[in-house]
Amino acid sequence: MTAPDLASLTSSAYQQALEVIASVEPRIAEATRQELADQRGSLKLIASENYASPAVLLTMGTWFSDKYAEGTVGHRFYAGCQNVDTVEALAAEHARELFGAEYAYAQPHSGIDANLVAFWSILAHRVEGPWLANAEKKNVNDLTEADWESLRRELGNQRLLGMSLDAGGHLTHGFRPNISGKMFHQQQYGTDPETGLLDYDAVAAKAREFKPLVLVAGYSAYPRRVNFAKMREIADEVGATLMVDMAHFAGLVAGKVFTGDEDPVPHAHIVTTTTHKSLRGPRGGMVLATEEYAPSVDRGCPMVLGGPLSHVMAAKAVAFAEARRPEFGTYAQAVADNAQSLAGGLLSRGAKLVTGGTDNHLVLIDVSSFGLTGRQAESALLDAGIVTNRNSVPADPNGAWYTSGIRIGTPALTTRGFGHDEFDRTADLIVEVLRNTEPGTTKAGTPSQASYRLADGVADKVKDASAEMLDKHPLYPGLDLA
Repeated sequence: MTAPDLASLTSSAYQQALEVIASVEPRIAEATRQELADQRGSLKLIASENYASPAVLLTMGTWFSDKYAEGTVGHRFYAGCQNVDTVEALAAEHARELFGAEYAYAQPHSGIDANLVAFWSILAHRVEGPWLANAEKKNVNDLTEADWESLRRELGNQRLLGMSLDAGGHLTHGFRPNISGKMFHQQQYGTDPETGLLDYDAVAAKAREFKPLVLVAGYSAYPRRVNFAKMREIADEVGATLMVDMAHFAGLVAGKVFTGDEDPVPHAHIVTTTTHKSLRGPRGGMVLATEEYAPSVDRGCPMVLGGPLSHVMAAKAVAFAEARRPEFGTYAQAVADNAQSLAGGLLSRGAKLVTGGTDNHLVLIDVSSFGLTGRQAESALLDAGIVTNRNSVPADPNGAWYTSGIRIGTPALTTRGFGHDEFDRTADLIVEVLRNTEPGTTKAGTPSQASYRLADGVADKVKDASAEMLDKHPLYPGLDLA
């Protein structure tokens, strides 16, 4: 089918779908139309967002949504799941081939769910299994109340070592307010205070001292690559399970931008990911594992998860099939190249970047050099049509709410076709907004961490400049909802 024919079919499909929705709740149909208009008209630089293909989006709107399917392929707790079995098996097959993994579990509803499945799978494999063997119990159904009390103490006294939030880790890597920080006795490793880079010797020293059951690698706001071979050496030395959260950079792994020591799959025992972000699929999660951990991960439902979202698993299968095409590798390389262009453009205009640059898909700007908090910068940029998110920087004096940083990424605009020139121009627009924003004051006249003033005319000027680029790279070209 030719591209014009496909675009026409897509447009017709969405027009008719919105008419059906509007017949029940027109305000939802209108909000959906407006969301497309908003995304088309803004520079989306949130590193964790992307644009899924129409094929992926349409796959989620089917009657697979109506199915309960607790269990696994061929072993469901509900009848009539033969088609769900096909969907889940295809999603797992494509994922294994795409990432070179021994085992893939496509049921998690999100990245946090995927991490919970991984944590409890490690506990089941490393703690529950040996405990049952030592207690001469075949399974948990044989446990007395006294046995349960003893096993709960074992499960609740394990150690996790993960990357700190201000160094670029994720809240699920042991952050106290998150369940991961409550499940485990946890400690965190940071980055070098001078360079902002991972110091593997320091990580190793902390691991030797703390002796964690789980060593978590991966990041949410670290703008550099990680040597996962070194992280595996550290884990092996202290007897830890290496778990890698590659939610942010899964697309760079799938597209073979990260290979060798920078590809986590050959080195980690368990790898978790979201399926959107740089992978460009539906919102959801996934776990990859070695065969050793597969039986434990396979118990994700009912251990942690409820019924799988079959319609989303179907969309994951479609997205993974797309990512196995050669053009996805071209896209992934462009994401990394464009991040270099964005970082270079910012540096040349005087912006301060954490670690001094990037070699993945994201850039972290320290906006304190502009006299702003992250919240002020985020709000001013949004006023000018540039969508970002505030983020902590190492040793952030403003904490995790107001922050001192802005995290930006290239996956979404690369999907729209932006290249070097557009990202350099985008850097120029970002700096123009930040330079023309002043912090505000509270009602008492003291400095505010939230209020700000963007100079008159700057927002409209930046929006006009953005529109010139966006019009050349339309989002979902041919899709007309008028």
